Amino acid sequence: MKRFFDIIGAVCGLLFILPLTPFIVLAIVLNGGRPVLVKLDRVSGGKVIKVYKFRSMVQGAHATKRNLAHLNERNDGPFFKIKDDPRLTGVGKLLRKFRLDEFPQFLNVLKGELALVGPRPHEPEEVAQYPPGFKKLYFAKAGLTGLSQVSGASALPYFKELELDFYYVEHQSLWLDIKILFKTVWIFFSDPTGV
Repeated sequence: MKRFFDIIGAVCGLLFILPLTPFIVLAIVLNGGRPVLVKLDRVSGGKVIKVYKFRSMVQGAHATKRNLAHLNERNDGPFFKIKDDPRLTGVGKLLRKFRLDEFPQFLNVLKGELALVGPRPHEPEEVAQYPPGFKKLYFAKAGLTGLSQVSGASALPYFKELELDFYYVEHQSLWLDIKILFKTVWIFFSDPTGV
């Protein structure tokens, strides 16, 4: 049932973004060339997958991450976040503001690599530093949205985010997924930066 739900949701998400895609592609190319899509390493279901996103950063952005460590606002764990990331392009800032950069991830859902709802997908080097009690998250299928995302996202303390994702894995149900999805849609239309 969850897989069927994922497929229906992914198709709806792709249909939603389809009319905007030519404009997004053109804006990215004019603002910084190609590629339009990037494939980022994330952990889901016990393996590293390539997560699709519209490119919102300058080319080679990941290689400069180490040089920006002093700007990282997340100092309570391995996660990395800079509010005004200097690697973002002008178009990228707009895509990030309205979360449009993440819509290609519905392709990952169709491929079965991600679920609509699940733990937040993190980079392999971040997941490798999870405390022993949270290693189970490594084997869970990650989601486009989840309990931690609708409860404060990256504004949450490190351990709180892990605890919420772990709670979801231990108590997941179709009803919980529906509640999280409704809350995600509400936040997306009322405050896109809050998801």
